[in-house]
Amino acid sequence: MKAELNVYEEKMKKTLDVLAKELAAVRAGRANPAVLDKITVEYYGAPTPLQQVAAVSTPDPRTLAIQPWDASILKALEKAIQTSDLGLNPQNDGKQIRLSFPPLTEERRKELIKNVSKMGEEGKVALRNIRRDAIDKMKAANKKNEMTEDELHEGEDKMQKLTDKYVKEVDAMVAKKSKELAEV
Repeated sequence: MKAELNVYEEKMKKTLDVLAKELAAVRAGRANPAVLDKITVEYYGAPTPLQQVAAVSTPDPRTLAIQPWDASILKALEKAIQTSDLGLNPQNDGKQIRLSFPPLTEERRKELIKNVSKMGEEGKVALRNIRRDAIDKMKAANKKNEMTEDELHEGEDKMQKLTDKYVKEVDAMVAKKSKELAEV
């Protein structure tokens, strides 16, 4: 039973990792290369992650410079950024693309905080689904007499404690990101 709980704890850790990546991609007024993680570029007929076709640097706190390794994809890079949901206008100088991050408006900031809260809620739902799957499996084992009632209750308690622990971490991550957005 201990080994099974470890499997579910690993799933919960992975859920937190996914949430952390999603939160990192939310732009907070500062130039952060992580905002480009979800952008794919049409490269030789295949959608390719931006990081695989270009070098991304931050020349100053409010600017990202994207230097493609193959100059022929500059237009495709520009188009991919324009069609993304970043709300940024790329400047193409023929060699590289510059993205300027304007200060966030109050309205945009509130919208981003709302999105961050929604991401946190989705993370909590995923954690609860993992807990439900674990408890369902324990109940099935109990019905097959592979687990006693006491072991079932002990397992349910441990799963609940694990879930509570990770839900607190989600809340902390969301609060940190929301604070970061509110201060920008």
